[in-house]
Amino acid sequence: MNVGDTAFVLISAALVMLMTPGLALFYGGMVRTKSTLNMLMMSFVSLGVVSVLWVLYGYSLAFSGDVGGFVGNLDLLGLDGITGDSVMENFAGRDIPVFAFVLFQMLFAVLTPALMSGALADRVKFGSWVVFIALWVTGVYFPVAHWVWGGGWLAELDPAIIDFAGGTAVHINAGIGALAAVLVVGKRIGFKKDPMRPHNLPLVLLGTALLWFGWFGFNAGSELAADGTAASMALNTQVATGAAVLGWLIYERIRHGAFTTLGACSGAIAGLVAITPAGGNVNVLGALLIGVVAGAVCSWAVSLKYKLGYDDSLDVVGVHFVGGVIGTLMVGFLAIDGVGGWDQFVSQAIGAVSVMGYTFVVTFVLAFLIQKTIGFRASEDDEVAGLDQAAHAETAYDFSGAGGGSARTAATAPVAPAESKKVDA
Repeated sequence: MNVGDTAFVLISAALVMLMTPGLALFYGGMVRTKSTLNMLMMSFVSLGVVSVLWVLYGYSLAFSGDVGGFVGNLDLLGLDGITGDSVMENFAGRDIPVFAFVLFQMLFAVLTPALMSGALADRVKFGSWVVFIALWVTGVYFPVAHWVWGGGWLAELDPAIIDFAGGTAVHINAGIGALAAVLVVGKRIGFKKDPMRPHNLPLVLLGTALLWFGWFGFNAGSELAADGTAASMALNTQVATGAAVLGWLIYERIRHGAFTTLGACSGAIAGLVAITPAGGNVNVLGALLIGVVAGAVCSWAVSLKYKLGYDDSLDVVGVHFVGGVIGTLMVGFLAIDGVGGWDQFVSQAIGAVSVMGYTFVVTFVLAFLIQKTIGFRASEDDEVAGLDQAAHAETAYDFSGAGGGSARTAATAPVAPAESKKVDA
């Protein structure tokens, strides 16, 4: 057991865990006040649901054996047979505890369905969302993770697909799944009519900072070793993200005439997404190119929802799907050490298209079944009033005592002379 690599993976897992609350804050600041808590909870609840399913059967389906290249077997149900002393065998030559790898990959599985929540903001039942998460990770994420990282058919392509940390399994997967779910659930009331502006941009900026910070664990930690590749991936993550911020802002300034805070935050996420599959296989100039392309193209892509008529509330499709595709395809030509080229690009395209097709169809079917049985869409009254009270009986902001000196309680208000009582001596 390599103690240094084990410590690195455990720290990286903690950073990835931080990304889900960071995502909750990022999304939470982007919605309207009346549904802030609901948006936060849609991300946060994934930590509970997916963590449980992962140890029960998710890890086994993703990383235990292989059934036809499609999914793992059920030999490790409940992590049967794995102990704290179990060390990785025949997996990338890493001498780390199996439990460290289980934890690290668990938190990838937690984050991926949470990414989709932003597309459905303001309009779905919370209980139905919980059911959807459970079904989606079972039918979509666990098999796709196996395709890419667990010895499935994409890993067996010649050349094998390059997906260092989740361009296909995480971002294309979540982005195209979000589109399918949105098409089933439908548009928000007032879409294209009401402004629906972010209610708290400082919260968005805080969420972006936490995501950016956590992404070093997400990307560099995927090397599963504290070595030169991990260091290269960390550097490329920073460079691509910075370039994407600039790419988004430049496009935004040319197209819309302003440099916005929301644009800077969205550009950062686009860069982080795009470098995720590629950063371990490109040099720093390749990372810079991927970042600036992702920033500009994703800035353009978020406007497509108005032209095409789908209501992706918080631009999950435009940022995660488009950014994931950009990184997955560009590494085909930019990969160093003789790896990149036309054959590699073809493998990358096969991976991207296969995940798109499979995930879209399965997600659409799952969302449709939920809609037709227990109902996915919230009622019109709940949507108009806000889902915080309807689903959680709480509000993010309490304005009841916001009256300043003009609001006095009965105990502190002066008594009128006519109402005063005389006391006999």
